Amino acid sequence: MSRILTKALLQIFAFLPLYLIRQLGAMLGLLLYIGNSQSRKVTAENIERCFPSMPAEEQDLLVRQSLAETAKMALEVAPVWMRSVSWVVSKITRVHGEDLLTKSVDTPRGLIILAPHIGNWEVFSPYLSTVAHMTALYQPPKIAAFDQIIRAARERTGADLVPTDRRGVSSLLKALKAGGMTVILPDQVADSGTEHVPFFGQPAHTMTLVSNLVNRTGCQVLMGSVLRVQGGFELHFQEPDPAIYDPELVRSLEAMNRSVEACVMQAPAQYQWEYKRFRRPPPGAEKPYRF
Repeated sequence: MSRILTKALLQIFAFLPLYLIRQLGAMLGLLLYIGNSQSRKVTAENIERCFPSMPAEEQDLLVRQSLAETAKMALEVAPVWMRSVSWVVSKITRVHGEDLLTKSVDTPRGLIILAPHIGNWEVFSPYLSTVAHMTALYQPPKIAAFDQIIRAARERTGADLVPTDRRGVSSLLKALKAGGMTVILPDQVADSGTEHVPFFGQPAHTMTLVSNLVNRTGCQVLMGSVLRVQGGFELHFQEPDPAIYDPELVRSLEAMNRSVEACVMQAPAQYQWEYKRFRRPPPGAEKPYRF
């Protein structure tokens, strides 16, 4: 799909009412479920792994709900990327833990906001641009047509985008040491700099970047999530597990994953269970997603 066609489709969806976008997303999610899509299979395996004691009918319900919520997210990115920052912010109906964010921003220490793949994490950039300047790592998407669109959407908020390489991490270190702010998605499977630590009881390839940044800069960490509610979004900010500041790497990583789990349990259906979180198992372990 060409960049021009992609942008045209996004612009069409961008100016549909939010409730209609969500209805279309729910329909798309139902089709993914009925069609026994790969997304359904990945979602089902992840939920079975992470909630083994959950009755089968409840697991199946959560699969259906997750597919619908993830499809809503996919369509919601159109207005979040294409419409004005003020429009996006106007759809935020409530901010929980705003005092924690304000207090963290007002101190001279840098701040990392950890935003798991739950709800609509793309709302963070427009909202946080109204709070403080932000530096963020950026890796071009696999679909080249989206690159300019995503970059333009995130740079319109005034954020500094830096590459996901040594030079980018160096820029991030410099920004945090100067008291700056960044947002990192902590549940991504990174290509390097990882350790296997539990996530919902399952060994998961977990990025070491956050723990290393905290150890080298002495910055603060907050957990953040953007949940889908009627008429818009609610933001949640909360303290992470205190052990995330532990200088011992594995303890810090375990605390980070526990903190992500706490965010997920706020709204399990809105977590992106369609993501292959366990695709890199420990050596000798059975490989998941064999379909």
